[in-house]
Amino acid sequence: MHPMLNIAIRAARKAGDHVIKSLEKPQGIEVANKGNDVVTNIDHEAEAIIIASILKSYPDHCIIAAESGSKEGRDKECQWIIDPVDGTKNFVRGYPHYAISIALRMRGRTEISVVYDPSRNELFTATRGSGAQLNSQRIRVSQPRDLTGTVIATSLPFAAKQFSESYFKTQNAMFVDCDDMRQSGCTALDLCYLAAGRVDGVFKLGQKAWELAAGELIAREAGAICTDFTGNTNYLTSGNIVAGNARVVKPMLAKIREHGGEALAK
Repeated sequence: MHPMLNIAIRAARKAGDHVIKSLEKPQGIEVANKGNDVVTNIDHEAEAIIIASILKSYPDHCIIAAESGSKEGRDKECQWIIDPVDGTKNFVRGYPHYAISIALRMRGRTEISVVYDPSRNELFTATRGSGAQLNSQRIRVSQPRDLTGTVIATSLPFAAKQFSESYFKTQNAMFVDCDDMRQSGCTALDLCYLAAGRVDGVFKLGQKAWELAAGELIAREAGAICTDFTGNTNYLTSGNIVAGNARVVKPMLAKIREHGGEALAK
């Protein structure tokens, strides 16, 4: 196992244990508004655990974290991207679908990813070029021939409601052809579920880099294609992602071009 992957796994499990233990005393969970989202003291505490674990082994690395922002290190080529609780709205409501997400980018490429679901003790991992795994077992994306019979993971654009009309037109067009859709509230797990064949495609608008960074490598290493809404690979910057096998991505992009208009043209 790659030593940096080992560190990421250790950090994710330690943070996950803290998150789960916090549920024993729900009165100790403090919730605050964060723009269009929410944040808790548990997010901050889990993030601090992850950062401390990483910097103990790699003190010169850079950090981009969902709650505490950027920390510049001397080694500019290594950057960790962290979301301590992806799916905080689920967490605060006691809905057991959220994950710890950690990715390492080296020289601008994502090399290592860990997504840990502490509620189910499911650990998704990937190292670039070495495939994706769930609890140490190799996983692969499904291979449908087109959108017929597929299940697509998506989410309402609560942080980008100005695009809701274009989004719903596109979603409706996809829904006509696919079998069903899922809106789970956790982008990292949606991408991992794609990797594991639990869903067949992902269509997301207005995501943050830390919601995508780990899951997209896991999906790609499991055989998925990941693009932005133009068919390029700028999704970490645009926050818009389409993912699945090539025969699913192609018609999804066609629906976006036809129904998304200028609002979704990035």
